[in-house]
Amino acid sequence: MKEIVGIGMLQFGVVLDTCVLFPASLRDTLLRAADANLYRLQLTDDILEEMRRNLANKQITHEAKAQKLVNAIKVKFPNTVITTHKPLIISMPVNEKDKHVLAAAVISGAEVIVTQNLRDFPPHLLNPHGVRAQSPDEFLVQLFRLDSNRMIQIVTEQARQLRNPPKTILEVLDTLMQHAPRFASLARQKLEGENVIFL
Repeated sequence: MKEIVGIGMLQFGVVLDTCVLFPASLRDTLLRAADANLYRLQLTDDILEEMRRNLANKQITHEAKAQKLVNAIKVKFPNTVITTHKPLIISMPVNEKDKHVLAAAVISGAEVIVTQNLRDFPPHLLNPHGVRAQSPDEFLVQLFRLDSNRMIQIVTEQARQLRNPPKTILEVLDTLMQHAPRFASLARQKLEGENVIFL
């Protein structure tokens, strides 16, 4: 499988499926990596609306806070929300609920869809479009291989900015272990190898 290493970072387009935006720790790490220009983030209003709806319906957060999160993402990443993909949706060869995600990847020239639902994006349906699906763990491991120091910095900043409740770097990695175990293990090994003080 082709890896990110060697590809121009900002030119490497990635669509984040709703399921990887739902867990707060994973969403934070992925969005921070995009903000650090480790990849070119692509989203749609449908992806963000599904995230908002799930957060509110499952009572993870209040409706107003869920909408505030959507608004904040749009402000932070103003050029990432795709709207020109809609004519392609009907022709996409995946499940009905996933057609808009693949259409967004195709129209934006993204090479990867990051999703927990790999079975919904089988390679034989994505390959003709030059797109592949990766789990968030696989994707974060590749970003770590691309720039391990930057990824450690991202997780460190993520921990430092958590206030409610506060968390150490190791506690952030423990949470990420649920969604990206290989990445969390690699990051922990690097931190321990460098004798970092875990504040």
